[in-house]
Amino acid sequence: MDVSINQLLTLPDLLHVTHLEFDDTGLTVVAHSIQNNVCCPVCQTPATRLHSHYQRTVNDLACLEHSIRLRLTVRKFFCQVHSCPRRIFVERLGPFIAPWARVTARLYQRLQILGLATGGMLGQRVARHFAIPTSWMTILRRIMALPCLPTAALPHVGIDDFSLRRGRSFGTLLVDLQTHQVVDVLPERRAETAQKWFETHPEIELISRDRGGDYAAAARRGAPQAIQVADRFHLYQNLIQVTERILAQCRASLHHYSVSLPPSGQPPETGVIVQTLEFQGLANWRPARDRWAEKRFLDRQTQRQDHYQQVCDFAAQGLKSPAIAAHTGLSRRTVCRWLQQGAPPKVARYRSGNSFDAYAAYVLRRWEAGEQNGHVLWQEIRQQGYTGSRSMVYRFLVPLRHSERRLSLDHTTYASPLTVAPLADFAPKKAVWLLARDPMRLDDEDQATLSTLCLVNETIQRLYELVQAFRDLLHQRAGEAALDQWLAQAKQSQIELLQGFVRGVERDKAAVIAGLTLPQSNGLVEGHVNKVKLIKRMMFGRASFALLRQRVLHAL
Repeated sequence: MDVSINQLLTLPDLLHVTHLEFDDTGLTVVAHSIQNNVCCPVCQTPATRLHSHYQRTVNDLACLEHSIRLRLTVRKFFCQVHSCPRRIFVERLGPFIAPWARVTARLYQRLQILGLATGGMLGQRVARHFAIPTSWMTILRRIMALPCLPTAALPHVGIDDFSLRRGRSFGTLLVDLQTHQVVDVLPERRAETAQKWFETHPEIELISRDRGGDYAAAARRGAPQAIQVADRFHLYQNLIQVTERILAQCRASLHHYSVSLPPSGQPPETGVIVQTLEFQGLANWRPARDRWAEKRFLDRQTQRQDHYQQVCDFAAQGLKSPAIAAHTGLSRRTVCRWLQQGAPPKVARYRSGNSFDAYAAYVLRRWEAGEQNGHVLWQEIRQQGYTGSRSMVYRFLVPLRHSERRLSLDHTTYASPLTVAPLADFAPKKAVWLLARDPMRLDDEDQATLSTLCLVNETIQRLYELVQAFRDLLHQRAGEAALDQWLAQAKQSQIELLQGFVRGVERDKAAVIAGLTLPQSNGLVEGHVNKVKLIKRMMFGRASFALLRQRVLHAL
């Protein structure tokens, strides 16, 4: 009978089951140790002198929907080696039960797996269905007890960032491109942090990254021997973003084509957006946008103004909100709200806390006292503990220097009635994919729209040829010669916004050439970033970075 119980519960042979006890809390297995060779855990000398017995209760895996408890009678022995510091010891039952443990090793491992898959509170609720009594804190302790695996040689590494708190704080993910495993997670994406990590791995030969300057600088200083590879997806994504901005600028000429012209002698109205930067107080003190954020803001505002003008023209023609929404691609609620308000809503800037806030009052006092040198103010608050950048201080000083800035947009509106035409519902965000996708994958309607766009606007025609050429260059991994030829053609196109993309490629030319030559890319890292997002959202954003790191490094 004892053998059958041991086989049923898969207990080790060193335990002898005497009887079973049932109660409302589950099944209790009463057993005692029968192992012969008991050695001192310190000097490993076999012991023969028995000291005493005592009972030990540990939890085990559930069986047949009953929770299992083991009530074990174990022995204490005298160590007969006089030089050994341990005089009395308890016999060990490892590896089945660790010393001082209150659960078996297999239950310990199951709780770790359950915690890695579900988290703390959800793991507790799932464990309850499997008749495993535990708490969410116990599951978290099991996860945090997982050891950090030793990192082997890493010749090829991929690096990318992920959001800890969207738009506020970011972390860094490092992946072994050969084993496809996450090797480390860093709590920030600063270049100094990544540089220190690279310095601890001098064996790195290749680093795959996105187009960010921080990781490029970190790789250049921390691993100068490594080849940097710019990811092909991010290269194409940067070109698509520039293409969308160019299409937004071309919207005015397309509007000429799709609407009737104003009466002769009537001048068009030029849209002007005013960005108020007037300083109103410490509570509303916001920094000015940087150059790239300003461009993105202008592009969005241009598109918003153009959509609003389309809505007004359709409404003047007598169309209802559902028909206007169908023509413009906006939602019905947005159309109704714009028509009721009489103007497109202004996007309010979100005021989030930053490291400058603690020193804002001091900077304002110094400014009013006459010190208006941004570098001097940055040095003064840096001595007081400010850890932010100097450029952030400069951006906070812009509202103090200028009361407002008027931003003129290349956008023309007409008050004449709208005539429906093939390009009346043109939207840059949608049209960009007509230029970026494989022409063989476009249907007849998309082909017709693309042909019309290229026919109406010569800039779009040149842009389409360049985008398709760059797309072929990425797919074929043509290398340096083809890239130089494309850069020369892009410069000759004289498309202003495209020149910024060209300058960015030339600054990072070595990494771009490696990306257009070598097979490595950041696609594997992006996949792990998606996995990190899933784990982070399962944790509901309430856990610390240490727990997130454990779940990512030991993810199933």
